[in-house]
Amino acid sequence: MCLAIPGKIGEITGDKAKVYYGGGVVNTANISLVDAKVGDYVLVHAGFAIQVLSEEEAMETLALWDEMLGTGGFPDA
Repeated sequence: MCLAIPGKIGEITGDKAKVYYGGGVVNTANISLVDAKVGDYVLVHAGFAIQVLSEEEAMETLALWDEMLGTGGFPDA
C-alpha cells in the first residue's frame, strides 16, 4: 500500500520545496511533476509532490488522517 501525505509549500528553490506537514514536521520534496507555488498544498509521495490540492481538499485529508491516527492504532486483524 502506498500513502501520500498533504503538506503546504513554504519555500521553493529550483525543483525542491520545503513542505510543512504540521506538528513541526518539515521535509524537502521534489516539485518537478506539478505546477506549484509557495502557499500551495501538495500531495507528497516518496519525496515527490504528485498533485496540487485546494486548501479544502488538504484540510479534509488531514482531518481523515487525524481521525485514523486518533483511534489508538490499527484494529486487530
